[in-house]
Amino acid sequence: MSNPKAAAMVLDTVTTIQNFVDVFIGVYILVLVLWVLASWFRIPYSLKPVERFLHDVCDPYLGRWRRILPSMGPLDLSPIVGILALVILGGIIDAVLSRLH
Repeated sequence: MSNPKAAAMVLDTVTTIQNFVDVFIGVYILVLVLWVLASWFRIPYSLKPVERFLHDVCDPYLGRWRRILPSMGPLDLSPIVGILALVILGGIIDAVLSRLH
């Protein structure tokens, strides 16, 4: 016979992991959108550290997509593809973790 406390603990752990992944992906997508907006507009000098942070956080991830995607001239599709990949990855992780319930 299975232990109900252990089963509840596993469900709580799975739910916690799902929530963490959802929040992490949501926040990273928000950071990517802010990076895109910061690249479109001139940032005041007082916000240069924020711009540097966005660059440091987003460029390693988007650089991987830039190496894969063909060059479209001045149009950079890596943020769109990167966000789409994060949404798909989040859905896959949710589906896998939901099977553990």
